[in-house]
Amino acid sequence: MPGRKVRMTTSSSLIIIGTSLTNPISRTIKVSGATGTKRHHHHRHSSKTNKAAVATLNNEGENLPPIFSSKSKSASNSVLTKLRSTNSSNDIIERDVTSLTRMSNLPAPDSFDALQISSDRLRTIIAALHCNILIRKDDLVRNLDYAANVLEAVHQDETKRLMEEDDGALSEIEPDSVPNEVRDWLAMTFTRSMSTIKNRPSEKKKFKSVAQAIRAGIMVDSCARNISAISAVIQQTINEWTFDVFSVNEFTNGQCLRYVGFELMQRYNLPNKLRIPVTALQNFLEQMEMGYSKYRNPYHNLIHAADVLQTIYQIIYNSGLMVENWLTDHELFATFIAAIIHDFEHTGTSNNFHIQSRSDVALTYNDRAVLENHHVSAAFRLLRIDDYNIVSEFTSDEYKNFRHLVIEMVLATDMSSHFTQLKTMRSLLSMPENIEKSKALALILHCADISHPGKPWTIHQIWTESLMEEFFTQGAKEKELGLPCSPLCDRENTLVAESQIGFIQYIVEPSFIVMGDMLEKILKSFVVSDSELPSPSIPGRSNATSPTPSGASSGGDSNAQNDEQNGQDRQLPSSMTTPLARPTVVRRPWSEYLKSNRERWLKEAEEERRRKELKVIEEEP
Repeated sequence: MPGRKVRMTTSSSLIIIGTSLTNPISRTIKVSGATGTKRHHHHRHSSKTNKAAVATLNNEGENLPPIFSSKSKSASNSVLTKLRSTNSSNDIIERDVTSLTRMSNLPAPDSFDALQISSDRLRTIIAALHCNILIRKDDLVRNLDYAANVLEAVHQDETKRLMEEDDGALSEIEPDSVPNEVRDWLAMTFTRSMSTIKNRPSEKKKFKSVAQAIRAGIMVDSCARNISAISAVIQQTINEWTFDVFSVNEFTNGQCLRYVGFELMQRYNLPNKLRIPVTALQNFLEQMEMGYSKYRNPYHNLIHAADVLQTIYQIIYNSGLMVENWLTDHELFATFIAAIIHDFEHTGTSNNFHIQSRSDVALTYNDRAVLENHHVSAAFRLLRIDDYNIVSEFTSDEYKNFRHLVIEMVLATDMSSHFTQLKTMRSLLSMPENIEKSKALALILHCADISHPGKPWTIHQIWTESLMEEFFTQGAKEKELGLPCSPLCDRENTLVAESQIGFIQYIVEPSFIVMGDMLEKILKSFVVSDSELPSPSIPGRSNATSPTPSGASSGGDSNAQNDEQNGQDRQLPSSMTTPLARPTVVRRPWSEYLKSNRERWLKEAEEERRRKELKVIEEEP
């Protein structure tokens, strides 16, 4: 400890903590091991000693280490009060120190009372150290060990509670409302344990997956395609919730991610505003497409990345938050990049597969958010290469904030944290404070990642079939490795319609309800009273950098600048000086599609059950 002396006396097993060299206070106490009595030296200077102790606490209380920055600082304040109120305060602390020797009747570390007792004893130790009161080494070690055991018990209980909450989130599902396999899949994918999965008798599910999906969209002859035509097509539909990413991918010859990404970047003039090298941005987007194509996944591929990118943009745009300049240019850029990289180099298998197969990536990230950690790490490693470094002109703080936001958003796409994320956001919605941007953006990205059931049936059906094919491929790998087949990964026994019903009812719909409520709360935070509005004669204008479409700044701004230079006051129309009511309700286009798609799957489930019953009848002797 800087500026302090530590001396241990073996005769009485004491620890003596000296004071700061710049503010010495001499005090020695001898504790008798037999009787517990104390003999004080320099008794005549006790009043001076108390005053010095108060001064020491005043000076050192402001410099407590971070671990003592909250409760312990308040403990120091309570000690100050004692010292100021009575000259015998040191005797009180010494009496408390004496109580540290009594360990036999302490409650068990995992009991509720142990929390308060360990807290009191730690505060006594802190007060004694500040006042240079001796503590027996054995007492100090035993009390610290007891407090450590209490903290460990609290951590174990909290971990267990979080696991039970995840399971409890699925407890509302009626036993007969979804098949066992669908329930198992929900538990494995969207919670952090498999505790809800029980050993059940095998069932004879021997029917095929649902009918082949039909891809819709306008197909244009490839020889007539060019960059300007592609840009024009994307611009016409990119603001729409019904954006058909499959048609765009066909139109761009399998390069939809780079075109959608570049279009959104240019739409808000981000390369110019943030000094992003255009060549590096083009190279980076090309590498993203290569990484997404590495394992030839049916679902987690560059089309999915482009779809999630457009969806998160559409959600923010549709909510009106783009108009409100909710995000800075750097935050908008980080949001786009997080969506682009969120499944970079996805292996087409789940986190649980990596953990069960003990893959290298699972060992690298210690079985925690295995793929999500890899997506972020691989993307940022790419940024270290000059040809792909899109943040080369960022300042240190800009890069730090950019990296922090991207990491938080991508790690939030780990499906096992789904229920925890929703619970946290529901709690934030009930509080008056504004919602932290990073948490809001993380939820929006998570919802965009699972949004296909809220899209038109033709799009949703394609995604469903692609995802099931990826599941079935994983199931085949698991059988080859001798691993248990994960839920919904058995091609012969999977209930596709039932799985989508459960996915919509228990995962997607609740997520979008919370997200919609969150967006409305953010919008309401922009509503100000008339008294807070700027004077009508002086149009308010923010100087902060905020995302504005590149085509928005035209002659209007130049005219304003000329008027200002000529000393002329502009007369604004009354419609511009009269405060307009801000919309606080978010349009939710996904709601109708979730409802209609669920009804469609209910009909498909009836057909599945009929086919299953017929199959059983045919197999009977």
